[in-house]
Amino acid sequence: MKRLVILMVLLTTIGATAQRHQGSRTGKGFNGDMTTEQVATLKTKKLTLALDLTQRQQQKILEINLAQAEKRKAKYEEIKAKKENGEWKKPTSDERFEMANARLDEQIAHQQQMKEVLTDEQYQTWKKLSLKKRMNGKKKMQEKGRRG
Repeated sequence: MKRLVILMVLLTTIGATAQRHQGSRTGKGFNGDMTTEQVATLKTKKLTLALDLTQRQQQKILEINLAQAEKRKAKYEEIKAKKENGEWKKPTSDERFEMANARLDEQIAHQQQMKEVLTDEQYQTWKKLSLKKRMNGKKKMQEKGRRG
């Protein structure tokens, strides 16, 4: 009887922990149903709070964020359309290299744009924030069992 109770507790525990956690982002695409303008505005306001930006800086950063949001949205829509049509296939190693290279070039260009707009102190704070955000994202990916 004692073994049966222990076995039942063990099976119940394993069953409960084996359930896949469906996070709040499940099924959501590009920031839910927000437009690119809304995404850029929110990101700009968060930076304004963190870096104490001037009005001129806010306008320039809003333009930068809007351009980035439009690129992301276009890329998301392109991949989504390919998946729906069945045209999407796993990229080859050369294609992955090209995508990673293009992504890094875009990050360098973004960093240069931010450096032009922000003061030295704001830029250093922004770099720390972006590094912290990247590391947090990497940590979350590892926790979910994905690459990172």
